[in-house]
Amino acid sequence: MRQADIQRNTAETEITLSLCLEGGQRDIQTGVGFLDHMLSGFARHGGFGLTVQCRGDSWVDDHHSVEDVGICLGDAFAQALGDLRGVERFGQSILPMDEALILSAVDLSGRGMLCWDVPLPTQKVGSFDTELAKEFWLAFTRRAGCTLHLRKLAGENSHHILEGVFKAAGRSLRDAVKITGDQVPSTKGTLV
Repeated sequence: MRQADIQRNTAETEITLSLCLEGGQRDIQTGVGFLDHMLSGFARHGGFGLTVQCRGDSWVDDHHSVEDVGICLGDAFAQALGDLRGVERFGQSILPMDEALILSAVDLSGRGMLCWDVPLPTQKVGSFDTELAKEFWLAFTRRAGCTLHLRKLAGENSHHILEGVFKAAGRSLRDAVKITGDQVPSTKGTLV
């Protein structure tokens, strides 16, 4: 089983996160309701076991909690994947979420990069600042060491767009982490 347990304690957040790439329990409590909803969809459609407990400085705002959970999830993917031996490496998904249509493509390249083209029509979904979604994925890609393209092809409702982003990312990562061989999937013999 490829899994990881991460703890992060700072002056802004205290986070415990467990990830299993082969599936398992899902219990997500970040203190940010919309992020819980997004991560539940991500884990479900990725087929990942994911538990998260976060206590953050929400009296400031949700930024630190959202970003730090992204950091922890990225660390967990990097730890669980190890040297990437045998993984498919690439994954992609085009996912409809009502009127929204989202493209996600990932390369477990060892190089952290986010390409974000997801214009959002509103600044808030409930109390969630929609700009924090990009901050989450920036933190994730930097720590996971993957290249992730997220693009809105259609969509008018910010909730549907962001839900599509998280579900599409889960599906593309599900395919990328599959074991399909026994070699490091690179012509140079390494992905770092």
